[in-house]
Amino acid sequence: MGIQIDVVVDYPINDEVERVLGLAEAVGEPVTVTFMWEGREEAERAVLVPAATLALWEHWAPTAYPTSSAGDESRAVAEEPELAHPAEFGAFTLFRRRVGGRTAVAREGVVVAELLHPDEAHWLQEKARNVRQGFMDPKQKAAFEEFLARQASLDDQ
Repeated sequence: MGIQIDVVVDYPINDEVERVLGLAEAVGEPVTVTFMWEGREEAERAVLVPAATLALWEHWAPTAYPTSSAGDESRAVAEEPELAHPAEFGAFTLFRRRVGGRTAVAREGVVVAELLHPDEAHWLQEKARNVRQGFMDPKQKAAFEEFLARQASLDDQ
């Protein structure tokens, strides 16, 4: 899915993070990122999805991503949600949501992308693609119905 980039984040202000955020915004495709936050042992993987791409996926996805699955229940109970303090990376500010695990990425007060869990990003992309492939807009549907009406019936053939 999209581009794969690994980023090591050592300090709150880091131009490497700003470059990755700018890259995702410029290419308009999801970017898979691995963060090594200072003071944490485990790496955090996320998919940085440009706002327009996420809006398109959420438009076509028929339902919301399930918030918990059987395997995640013990992990969700063990982890306390982090406080939602914004973190600034150059021109970008990250706003982590306490619920849902998403992080909004804003530049000059406008959300330009969101960091999603890789499973959620993949699920949204697949659901959106499947629904969109089965959809005909009204003009296309009318033209197709007209085409079918002009066809000879199977009995006449």
